[in-house]
Amino acid sequence: MMAVVTHLEAVQAAQRTIAGKIERTPARKISGADLDPRLEGLELVFKCEMFQKTGSFKIRGVLNKLASLSAEEKARGVVAMSSGNHAQAVAYGARLEGVPAVVVMPTYAVQYKIDATRALGAEVVLCDAQELLATYARTVDERQATAVHPFDDPLVFSGAGTLGLEMLEDAPDLDAVVVCTGGGGLLSGVATAVKNLKPDARVVGVEPEGACAIRKSLDAGSMVTLDLLDTIADGLAPPFTGENVFARVRQYVDDVVLVSDDEIREAVRLVVERLRLVVEPSGGAALAAVLAGRVGVARGQTVAVTLSGGNVTAERLKQML
Repeated sequence: MMAVVTHLEAVQAAQRTIAGKIERTPARKISGADLDPRLEGLELVFKCEMFQKTGSFKIRGVLNKLASLSAEEKARGVVAMSSGNHAQAVAYGARLEGVPAVVVMPTYAVQYKIDATRALGAEVVLCDAQELLATYARTVDERQATAVHPFDDPLVFSGAGTLGLEMLEDAPDLDAVVVCTGGGGLLSGVATAVKNLKPDARVVGVEPEGACAIRKSLDAGSMVTLDLLDTIADGLAPPFTGENVFARVRQYVDDVVLVSDDEIREAVRLVVERLRLVVEPSGGAALAAVLAGRVGVARGQTVAVTLSGGNVTAERLKQML
């Protein structure tokens, strides 16, 4: 009889699988008061995934997924859908493993991310946002390829969860983890790691007000698809979550809170000016929630904050700031 692998064991196995293929990104520790007076009394630990390969956490899950493929599956290639960071991670990972890759991207995707995906060797198929899922499914079928979902695949979000293991290694006494959230792969993976190893730690997801599929799904008690997306955080803007992710979020996550685009802009500015780091809007959302006082932490606590990516052009950063 096949042994049952626990959720935590899957994340730990992913860490072994991708070891040596990713960067062990740094954790930047700072007193809250040194960042902003509103954070006095907190100790902050920033997980700096802008230094990760392809500039975001996404490569963790992609490499874990690709490692599971047989030689025959690798020869047939992979297909992904993404507005940017997952696209670049799939392109990079596929090139590293010698696997043909096609990425379906919406026409609203940031041109910089489209260009970067092509430069990394993937074929890019552009389509209207309303056709994204259908085009993705059709391309998988036509190519007889393996789908690499951006978040709702246990191998993908277990790979993302390795970030949570590293957070605990760097800050074993942390009291809370705040995670920027789009489809929920990073949130569900990190929450799986943290809640199984440190159950008393608070895990909070952060979504933009204009793209909050998980918060709305939690409120409704079932998965909700958004009709309208309106946020500067393009990396946190899928119109839906997934069954596997949603189940993990309900099991392990304490709360999912919302931030405005203005609050995200303020967080990005503070990261640039005080931490001397560059972060894209999606990567600044978690700090935005901490600054706004929405994550339920108190003076004297240590709070780990994800800076999930830094894929932003100088021009866009200038416009935001």
